[in-house]
Amino acid sequence: MSGRRSVARLWRGRAADAARGRAYLSHLEADVLPVLDGIRGYRGARVLRRSDGEGVEFLVLTFWDSMEAVRRFAGREPERAVVEPRARAVLVDFDDRVRHYDVVAGMTPSSG
Repeated sequence: MSGRRSVARLWRGRAADAARGRAYLSHLEADVLPVLDGIRGYRGARVLRRSDGEGVEFLVLTFWDSMEAVRRFAGREPERAVVEPRARAVLVDFDDRVRHYDVVAGMTPSSG
């Protein structure tokens, strides 16, 4: 990383089956990521998916310039997860709280 520090925000959710997993991913791509793109200080995201035969787990990592930028998205309590009703409808389990990490090495992904 070129001297710029950033913050990674990690959140986990789980769908009961592949169809609900696809519905969550569709919601994320159509409704959430475009909104994030418009927030000053948002630097991109990576979405990881793991099927285990019983369901589909997602790990969502978003990257931000600072905790101030995170607050522009999450509000005054940045550790509280932002889970919209459409996501709640298709997920059987999800984190109510998120974790933030300083990105200290590696390359921060772009939003493309």
